[in-house]
Amino acid sequence: MQKSLLDFISSNLLQSPIKSHTPLSGGDISKVYLLETSTQKLLLKTHQGILGKQMLSAEKIGLEHIANTKSIKTPQVYLLDEYQDTSLLVMEYIETKNPNSKDHEKFGFQLAELHKNNTTEFGFDTDNFIGSLHQSNAKHDNWTSFYVKERLLPQLNIAKGKSLLSERDIPNTDKLLKTCDELFPKIKPALLHGDLWGGNYLIATNGTAYLIDPAVYYGHSEVDLAMSRLFGGFSSDFYN
Repeated sequence: MQKSLLDFISSNLLQSPIKSHTPLSGGDISKVYLLETSTQKLLLKTHQGILGKQMLSAEKIGLEHIANTKSIKTPQVYLLDEYQDTSLLVMEYIETKNPNSKDHEKFGFQLAELHKNNTTEFGFDTDNFIGSLHQSNAKHDNWTSFYVKERLLPQLNIAKGKSLLSERDIPNTDKLLKTCDELFPKIKPALLHGDLWGGNYLIATNGTAYLIDPAVYYGHSEVDLAMSRLFGGFSSDFYN
C-alpha cells in the first residue's frame, strides 16, 4: 500500500500515525487491511475504478441504517473518502471469535428484531450493490411487483446477456407476476441485510453479533433466511 495513502488517512482521521498495515482475507471485491496505531485498530477497505466510491458509499449507508435501528450492531464508520484513484472506507475493527450456540441464538433474536423495522413500501431510498452487481431498489407498494421487477427480471436478463439462459427460458413478466402473487402472502416490508451469507456477519470476542457488507432494502424477511442457507446455512440455534 502507498505510504502517501496511509499519510492521507492519518491526516484526515487519526491523532497518531499508522504503525502497521496488514492485508486481510475476505475482500473479494475490495482490498481489506487492518491498520494499527499506538492506540487503536481500524479496518480499511479500498476500491479502485469508477464504481469504487458508489459501492463504498452504499455500504456506509447500509451499515448506518442498520445501526440506527438499535436492533443489531454494525462496525462504526469513521471515514469515506477518495485519494487519487482510490476510494476508501475506514471503520471500526472487530476482534472476533468462533461463536458458540448461545452466540448464534442471540444473533437469531437480533435479526428478528431487525426485521421488525417496517415501512409502507418495498425497496429503499437509494440503490446499492449485491457483490459487484448493481441492485435496483426502486419502490413498489407490493412485494410481488418489487421481487419480479427489481430482483428476478434483472438477474434473468443478466443470465440471458451472458448466454446462460435463452429467451425461451425466461417467463414473461405477466406470468412471473401471477405465479409469485399466488405464492406470497400479504406481508409488511421488513428491513433486510440483503446479502446475509456466512461471510457477512461477525461474532465479537464478547459474543456481540455484527452485520457487515449489507445490501439493505425493505423486503420479505425470509429473503435473509434464504440467503443465509446459500453456502450450507448457519447454526440450528440461529434458526430456532
